[in-house]
Amino acid sequence: QLQFVESGGGLVQPGGSLRLSCAASGFTLEDYSAAWFRQAPGQEQEGVSCSSAIDGTTRYARSVEGRFTISRDNAKNTMYLQMNSLKPEDTAVYYCAARRGPCSSIAANFASWGRGTQVTVSS
Repeated sequence: QLQFVESGGGLVQPGGSLRLSCAASGFTLEDYSAAWFRQAPGQEQEGVSCSSAIDGTTRYARSVEGRFTISRDNAKNTMYLQMNSLKPEDTAVYYCAARRGPCSSIAANFASWGRGTQVTVSS
């Protein structure tokens, strides 16, 4: 059984930082490409970042590049999203996801998902 438990969401002021965590169980996260997606009310789902299991490279949506960092702790079987310089438009429900194979910005390509965690950026 492939499962994620998400944590780290909350309310933060513009310019602030948050770190989201997803702890994997039932599989070895190191063997999977790991990604973060987000969805704001009334908006389409957006691929935020991905860490490739194929070559270890990372990719970012242009809307977050330079502000967000994806990482892993293999000993803890956990993936993270460090979010800095947060903006109100970053407000969304954030989902972690994993798949065998390369990174993808298409959500349907990912088989394993967390339940989502709310991030709200507001003054």
